Amino acid sequence: MTDRTARIADGVAAIDPDQWNGCAGPDNPFVSHDFLSILEESGSATAQAGWQPVPILIDGADGRLAGAAPAYLKSHSQGEYVFDHGWADAYQRAGGRYYPKLQIASPFSPVPGPRLLLRDPGVAADLIAAIEAVTVQNGLSSAHATFVAPAQLPLFEAAGWLIRTDSQFHWQNQGYAGFEDFLSALAARKRKAIRKERAAAVAGLEIRHLTGAELTEAVWDDFWAFYQDTGARKWGRPYLTRRFFSLLGERMGDRVLLILALRGGRPIAGALNLIGTTTLYGRYWGATEDVPFLHFELCYYQAIDAAIARGLAVVEAGAQGAHKLARGYVPVPTYSAHFIPDRGFRAAIADFLARERAAVAEDMAAMGELAPFRRDC
Repeated sequence: MTDRTARIADGVAAIDPDQWNGCAGPDNPFVSHDFLSILEESGSATAQAGWQPVPILIDGADGRLAGAAPAYLKSHSQGEYVFDHGWADAYQRAGGRYYPKLQIASPFSPVPGPRLLLRDPGVAADLIAAIEAVTVQNGLSSAHATFVAPAQLPLFEAAGWLIRTDSQFHWQNQGYAGFEDFLSALAARKRKAIRKERAAAVAGLEIRHLTGAELTEAVWDDFWAFYQDTGARKWGRPYLTRRFFSLLGERMGDRVLLILALRGGRPIAGALNLIGTTTLYGRYWGATEDVPFLHFELCYYQAIDAAIARGLAVVEAGAQGAHKLARGYVPVPTYSAHFIPDRGFRAAIADFLARERAAVAEDMAAMGELAPFRRDC
């Protein structure tokens, strides 16, 4: 790095937004300066929450930011969606200290995207080397880049990082003119089932799509109630603070799509999405009234409607959920990369990952055979 300098910043919020976004690019909102700084400023991703922001930066010879990694010191493994609790237990039983570890990620977001943010692609190896140096020099057990964009995997592989594979379900737009056009690609039995689900879900309800200035504080109050209910049931406590949603609407409202279900003018359920250049990202859902199939309607079918209307190529509906398969969402691989300095521990993890990859590939192949699409398409 003769013409470049590596450094650690106190947080993304402390970095010039234009410099950061010049590396992150416009496509994926989850690595934008706005999104990551909102997490910090709202108290959602902080040292107190177990997510201490330590973005790792490469300055170019011209004095501008040439590359960046959204990095966090983690004191636990919550909010990552790539589960390494078993690794932590094994390492600690062997006498090691797994936490803190270094996480290269967009917090609480199981969304594939770039983890090496590069204005200058030539600094990729330097940025990975800086991540490794931070890990080793600070005595950390490991570094983990989660939900890595497939195009960046070769960069981590060339550096010798271990690659982990999992899967998600994504809907893919084949140039559909509308929802009925999408349904025409499905087997007749599946088309009938989806139409029946949609009719039952919206009976007596009004569905609204809100974005931009429509995202008022009253709207966020309603959605906060939905989010808290889901968070309490899934994680024990919500990851995000109420202020996060206010800041999200204020700074990124045009990239937010909030889909609400109302009964008699009163919101009873909602699904929050972020809008990328080519992708609609489904993130949070919640309800204060139990309505059969409403989750599928707001999170999957309404998202498809919105993606088609906006000309988006993909809907990513979040982690896990084989039930998405019957709704036209197909399995796609997701990836993470892991740097483990301890040779013995690395060897054990490498063996585990080889066996896990085979199981994931077998599972994806089996699920692919169950996709609801017509065989003559």
